[in-house]
Amino acid sequence: MGRLDGKVALVTGGRGGIGRAICARFETEGARVFAADLSSSGSLDGPDARGQFLRLDVTSETEAMAAIDHVAGEAGHLDILVNAAGIEIEKTIEHTTLEEWNRSFAVNVTGTFLTSKHALPLLRAAAQDGPSASIINFGSYDGFIADPGLAAYCATKGAVHALTRAMACDHGPEGIRVNAICPGYIDTPMLQSFFNGAGSGGGGKTIDQLQQAVRDVHPMRRYGTPEDIANLVLWLASDEARYASGQLWVLDGGLSAQVQQMRL
Repeated sequence: MGRLDGKVALVTGGRGGIGRAICARFETEGARVFAADLSSSGSLDGPDARGQFLRLDVTSETEAMAAIDHVAGEAGHLDILVNAAGIEIEKTIEHTTLEEWNRSFAVNVTGTFLTSKHALPLLRAAAQDGPSASIINFGSYDGFIADPGLAAYCATKGAVHALTRAMACDHGPEGIRVNAICPGYIDTPMLQSFFNGAGSGGGGKTIDQLQQAVRDVHPMRRYGTPEDIANLVLWLASDEARYASGQLWVLDGGLSAQVQQMRL
């Protein structure tokens, strides 16, 4: 038996690097999965995508409502919502346009708000039939500390952290658990974009040199994989985590645990 047998999950950003891994793990554990994204290929090409594709622009309330209605019509209920859709703008505030700032908040924060808001009736109903329902948001270790050149991204993730706590307090009495996963460096298209961007502080180094430098500053001497994140998402989605709510779960290979000057 799988740990999610009989459960229905909606994963936004379900065709991205982390989203794909979550959808695959959920299906392996017995869940029926709806993978919501802007396109069926998302940020990755290849035939390995899992879950039923559902077109969704998380910044649109109309599309968020339609997506939830689709899940209700197809599956009849919803037990798990994963808000994994996100973007990253690699600029300081001086070089960030107002349009870029607003777009960052629209996807990373408003998208989390909209899908959660309209999923609440289904999640509330699911919680009446089991130990709990689960919302899993995506923050970042950049919501606690900051990488250079990621000002808007850091601001949005701090907002997601605060929103997660507020949602957990508001909806815990209804049997809905709300947590946030806060990844560090994870091997995804977004990370590769960071290596190529000005925000990486590359200083003329090659991509290979930058990647090795990032590995070397981690106590575990590697960055994470989407599967590492999916493992924690699975636990938070499962009934094993029935008492876990309102928390920010940092998964960064020990990066933020160390005294920074000790890396010199």
